[in-house]
Amino acid sequence: MKENHKLYVKNMVCPRCIMAVKDILNRLDIPYIEVRLGEVILSEPKQNFDISSFKNELEAIGFELIEDQQLQYVERIKSIIIDLVRNPENYDNPYNFSYYISDKIGKDYHYLSKLFSEKEGITLEKYIILQRIEYVKELLIYDEHNLSEIANLLNYSSISHLSNQFKQVTGFSPTQFKKLQHKDRKTLDEL
Repeated sequence: MKENHKLYVKNMVCPRCIMAVKDILNRLDIPYIEVRLGEVILSEPKQNFDISSFKNELEAIGFELIEDQQLQYVERIKSIIIDLVRNPENYDNPYNFSYYISDKIGKDYHYLSKLFSEKEGITLEKYIILQRIEYVKELLIYDEHNLSEIANLLNYSSISHLSNQFKQVTGFSPTQFKKLQHKDRKTLDEL
């Protein structure tokens, strides 16, 4: 797909975000092929449309059209990580984030890692850990899986590894967190 057929959107983190962006595209009669996390693939070049209206509509609901290429890479990295963390069963080797990210974007991982750190003020590794822990919090709140199942689901090497990482990030053990009345969760776009 040609690059002039793609738009990159900041803060798309879930299926509802995709639906909201599709709704805007449909209202503005902008034909598209697909909408994914952080990305819109148009059926015609973006120059054929009033992109400023699309941009305004996005901003009205908390999204942002990304026109800077480096920021586009950062948003693509975030989308890839969110998808990998939440759907590890869809990938052959969910442990190798670096290879997968580099392969999907078509750029050297060291370049992408440095760029991500510069633009986000956090290392890529730390961002991956934060995404994993937020998902663990979500699974603990839903109370559908025990800690062993959660560790297995998210490809942690052991319950101990998950528990240690969870405590480092949150200050609580998973058991303590589960007992809290007010569950301190962040939305994915706040990470």
